[in-house]
Amino acid sequence: MIAAAGTPFDWHLHLVWLLVFPVVVGVYLWGTSRTRPGTDAPAYPATLRQKACFVGGVLVLVAAVTWPLGDLAAHWLLLALVLQRLLLTLVVPPLLVLGTPRLLIARLTRPAPVDAVLRVAVQPAPAVLIVTVVAVATLTTGAVSLAARSDVARVLIELLVLASGFVLWAPVLTELPGAQRLSALGRGGYLIVQSIVPSFLSIVWIFARHSLYPPYAHRGTVVGLSPLLDQQLAGFLAKLSTIAVLWTVAFVIMTRAQAPDVAGRDEPLMWSDVEREIERADRRERRHPTS
Repeated sequence: MIAAAGTPFDWHLHLVWLLVFPVVVGVYLWGTSRTRPGTDAPAYPATLRQKACFVGGVLVLVAAVTWPLGDLAAHWLLLALVLQRLLLTLVVPPLLVLGTPRLLIARLTRPAPVDAVLRVAVQPAPAVLIVTVVAVATLTTGAVSLAARSDVARVLIELLVLASGFVLWAPVLTELPGAQRLSALGRGGYLIVQSIVPSFLSIVWIFARHSLYPPYAHRGTVVGLSPLLDQQLAGFLAKLSTIAVLWTVAFVIMTRAQAPDVAGRDEPLMWSDVEREIERADRRERRHPTS
């Protein structure tokens, strides 16, 4: 059993994340406030709606990884860990992407290694596989126990989960340059698959007869929850919340596609998509020059 020191609501300093937040906000402010050479116009202008989405994403990220939820997730409640994972995968990534100007996203994803990852992530089958592997691997007993013992390991796992959230939404968000343009039915079907496959661990939690994770196997109860009840509630939360969010988004996507003013209309091809394909073709040419 891994015993957590103190009480569930003791305050702790999350130093690594306190360094990450200014970097994220700084890059955004740099991108949306810098001007084009010789003009006063922003190089990557953001609308009010985009700024609101970005601020919302950052605030949810802060709430997910710092006190009190971050500490409860690390040492005390599996329920808190599941809530943290849901925020990191289902809420933060789409808000940050929707809050970032498309041209700035194109700039940030332009480096070849980043674009290589993006080309894989925007494909539904690899995206389901990646999200499933990350979800299962980071919820093994060893990974959860390691995160409870080591602050560094916990932050790395949280960053990995956050990255898997971006992968989860990549095939759906058309703001990503060079992304595969799925039909509304394709995007809806993909989200339904994502809601079912990665969350199969929740069934194990619901029907297990004892606590499976030493960090949460406290003697007695935490905030009125026994370890077993905590685990069962975590299973219900993981399964029902994932289905509720992803199925709702799938329903909205497919419903909008049937609207009279949208039905039969293809997603518009943006210049950033064309530019990205040209860059990819140029890289292929440099790797395999024709004689």
